[in-house]
Amino acid sequence: MIQENRVVVTGLGAVSPIGIGKEKFWAAATAGTNGVERITRFDPTGYASQIAGEVQDFDPALFVEKKEIKRMDRYTQFALAATRLAFDDAKLKLEDFDSERAGVFVGAGIGGMETLHNQYEKLFTKGPSRISPFFIPMMIANMAAGNIAIAFKLQGPCECIVTACASGTNSIGDAYRAIQRGEADLMFAGGSEAAISPAGVAGFGSMKALCADHNDDPAHASRPFDKNRSGFVMGEGAGIIVLEKLEHALARGAHIYAEVVGYGRNDDAYHITTPAPGGITQAKCMKLALDDAGLKPEEIDYINAHGTSTQFNDRGETEAIKILFGEHAYKLAVSSTKSMTGHMLGAAGGIEAIATVLSIEHDLVHPTINYETQDDGLDLNYVPNVAQARTVNAAISNSFGFGGHNACLAFKKFVG
Repeated sequence: MIQENRVVVTGLGAVSPIGIGKEKFWAAATAGTNGVERITRFDPTGYASQIAGEVQDFDPALFVEKKEIKRMDRYTQFALAATRLAFDDAKLKLEDFDSERAGVFVGAGIGGMETLHNQYEKLFTKGPSRISPFFIPMMIANMAAGNIAIAFKLQGPCECIVTACASGTNSIGDAYRAIQRGEADLMFAGGSEAAISPAGVAGFGSMKALCADHNDDPAHASRPFDKNRSGFVMGEGAGIIVLEKLEHALARGAHIYAEVVGYGRNDDAYHITTPAPGGITQAKCMKLALDDAGLKPEEIDYINAHGTSTQFNDRGETEAIKILFGEHAYKLAVSSTKSMTGHMLGAAGGIEAIATVLSIEHDLVHPTINYETQDDGLDLNYVPNVAQARTVNAAISNSFGFGGHNACLAFKKFVG
């Protein structure tokens, strides 16, 4: 039997609609800061939903060589920025690790949608000779992971997990497995997304998935678990965490935020976009993570919910929590980062893992903002509007994606 390695979190990199960098992100999240505004990436007039959680004041030149910027889609720029932030937060140097034992798993739900839109527009208006030779490598979803590997000389496992809105969580979970099983000592993992483009907003709008009744009041549009929720709000950004084999982290004197102790994944096998009713499969996914961690349901203090602000997800996730946790469900804190950032799609799991880890680090749970009216049956502690100080020894983070993908990560305070 192979000895399983312990895996710890030693670096956090956040690029989000409420802040760039761990400190700014966490200060904004615990303050309940809204990151949703009218779209500025293009003129949204005529679109059903005209609002989104955009990353403001992002300067790729701070993270990417200037000559490379035009050769990368925005989602790759976000991923590189978040990785640089995580690398620096972990106080890493290239000589600190064996490049062949270091890797990157960074997922994206869509990839270079903005590039796809722009190049198709050029094709149809100016002809095929005007298409950029960088079109394909800018667009394909694996290029965030590939560019990170090149930039940081990571010659170990390198993959792009594409499981819609579960991509970031699956990426972290699979990276955890790689270290646990001895395939790597150090991994950069998470997700990135930049789909706030005309086609992206139109496509999700056509599905009736987006909030379309708060165009004049974007600050109150994303309202997970609230009775008057009316759809999710698109977000963008990246969340990357540094995972290390425990002995590797200790040998270099790294700060340890938390330990990754469990990972669960399964599929509803029900519908391409709608979660299976009743929350049974999501409950099984969370149980897989707890079983992997050797944790009992009553040992969990906090759940960072998928919490999309849609009728189906919020009800199904609440039902799943009640199924698994029973009476303990009412002792949990359950909050949704998406209430502030919007839904960052493939990046959501990365940024929400960061929020979960920081909750453990600070014994503080960020709020679900815009929670005003309780819905029938949705009666848990969703941490309404104001952060709650409470001991968080163990926590889980949920992500559920189109196609029925479910993923759950379990973290706990590090004890040597």
